[in-house]
Amino acid sequence: MGNRNTTADRRARIEEMRRTEKARETRNRIITIGLSTVVVAGLVGFGAYVLNKESDQKEQRETAAKAPIKDEKTWDAKKLGRNHVTQPVTYEMKPPVGGDHHPVWMNCDGDVYKNPIPEVNAVHSLEHGAVWVTYNDKAPQAEVKKLAEKVDKTSFTLMSPVKEQAGAIMLSAWGKQVTVDSASDPRVEAFFTKYVQGPQTPEPGAACTGGQAAQ
Repeated sequence: MGNRNTTADRRARIEEMRRTEKARETRNRIITIGLSTVVVAGLVGFGAYVLNKESDQKEQRETAAKAPIKDEKTWDAKKLGRNHVTQPVTYEMKPPVGGDHHPVWMNCDGDVYKNPIPEVNAVHSLEHGAVWVTYNDKAPQAEVKKLAEKVDKTSFTLMSPVKEQAGAIMLSAWGKQVTVDSASDPRVEAFFTKYVQGPQTPEPGAACTGGQAAQ
């Protein structure tokens, strides 16, 4: 009689343990499903947020690219020579925004040059769709540093000093040029947005690496 009771008790305990374990598994499964649902919903929501943000940024860039830039100077691209020459070229503007130029372009993959560079090579870079940032001795060093940081992280741009230029800070693209007041001048961002590999580019898709480096 005592053995039967012991056996029955053992079976009851085992059954209770099984029920407890099953309940725990069910509870864990519900929690896991709930957490997964929350995570998936969060990812979907975050994905939608990112897509909306990217869409807004793209729309802002497109709007900026269409808007005119205050005090921008424009030259007729059809009248700017594009011959490859090895002799010196005299340009009508400084820095030049186009014209005959050296067969080798100046590297313009975010290259910041501390010393003056050959204009004939830089003009070739403009032909490839680069924006050339230049400055003279009147430009505050703090602004020069900020511009250098921007150029350094932007492909199809280059930067160098041009002592003889009229404005303290100037931005040039093929047939386009503007003088700005500082690195934070909104026209800097507008010019980059509009003309880095912009519609003015005579040779879209051409390289900005593998050319002339600093000497």
